[in-house]
Amino acid sequence: MEKIILNFSEKIFNKLKSGWTNPKANKISSIFLVSIFIVSIIISYLDRSNLISLGKWDEYFANPFFAIEISFTLLLILELLSLIFVLPKSVSNSVGKQLELLSLIFIRAAFKEFSHISDFSWDSMSTSVINMLFYAFGALIIFVILGFTYKLQLHTPITNIEDDNRNFIQSKKLLALFLLISFFIIGIYDLKELFNSGNYLHSFHTFYTILIFSDIIIVLIALRYTLNYYKIFRYSAYVVATIFIRISLSIKPYYDVIIGIIAAIFVLFLTLSYNYFLRDIPKKKLEQ
Repeated sequence: MEKIILNFSEKIFNKLKSGWTNPKANKISSIFLVSIFIVSIIISYLDRSNLISLGKWDEYFANPFFAIEISFTLLLILELLSLIFVLPKSVSNSVGKQLELLSLIFIRAAFKEFSHISDFSWDSMSTSVINMLFYAFGALIIFVILGFTYKLQLHTPITNIEDDNRNFIQSKKLLALFLLISFFIIGIYDLKELFNSGNYLHSFHTFYTILIFSDIIIVLIALRYTLNYYKIFRYSAYVVATIFIRISLSIKPYYDVIIGIIAAIFVLFLTLSYNYFLRDIPKKKLEQ
């Protein structure tokens, strides 16, 4: 029964991933984002010119830079989908993708701070500019750290038994399908709240909370195939990194950037340490 479930879930996952990573899907996503951005600019202009009334959304579209926030929010949602499809391939790449998302969230926050500037005098815009610098350089630091981390990553299979490696990958694909379902449930709830109250929740923190539990499940599944201390520690440490990212999304400015950078540094040192202790393990194209 277990084998049947794993094989069936793998077929579904592979079909969904094939559709998502198709070049046509990327083209459609790009056209969609550009179209939303242009339409948002037009709506914002019409609203500010009092040519249309948006009711409870007037206060948002009254800001000409709100179109940037909409576009970046949609981009982050698409990146969250990409994260789900990366998970079964490599746990280390999955954590890297989480940090990529965090850096994009910081960039989005920098744009949001810019939208608060209405008077370009230092007294009125000083707080927003300082926040912009913090978020922008925080995102840049994470970007640089991730670049070094990706170059240093050593990908090794969880065991030397091919069947066990395949079963481990299939288990992660099944878990990814549950994450995908959670993703859509959260999205539906956010849309419902948007239409009812006019507020979009941006529930990235909720999804990262679910990721923490999914990472713990991966650690527990890994115990079925190996008791190697270094590998189990590595998987467990990635859970800690995810927790740091989740904390970063929940605390006030400055501290959120600092915790985010600490999470990136933690992953970098974990990678360096793992490579040092297991440097005699041959590199593989995929980490199971």
